[in-house]
Amino acid sequence: MKTLLNIIWLVFGGLWLALGYFLAGIICCLLIVTIPWGIASFRIAAYTLWPFGRMVVDKPGGTGVFSLLGNVIWLVVAGIWIAIGHVVTAIAMAVTIIGIPLAIANLKLIPVSLMPLGKQIVPTNSPFVTAYR
Repeated sequence: MKTLLNIIWLVFGGLWLALGYFLAGIICCLLIVTIPWGIASFRIAAYTLWPFGRMVVDKPGGTGVFSLLGNVIWLVVAGIWIAIGHVVTAIAMAVTIIGIPLAIANLKLIPVSLMPLGKQIVPTNSPFVTAYR
């Protein structure tokens, strides 16, 4: 079931979302100071390609002062706008019954799009899921 949902997701929005995050990652990596946000954008891009069967958890020891400061800067500059885009897309996807799981997956992307630093994407059957939930 996860594979079928991932294929539907990829066709109806996941590819475009991933390309957007990938482009943002390239732009962030071109500017030397914003490389941490670029790496986070690449991580989110990989997650948006195949979100079902994976989830976002806090990185062990990844919630330091620099992650917090970086997340606040990201939130002000880009995070809020990306989150609004995810909400609008989720509303559009939820119009059909088939789109409801896709809308839920889109809403699952909001926390990591708001605060990407200090997060880790793991499979749902990973031991990290129960330890860091």
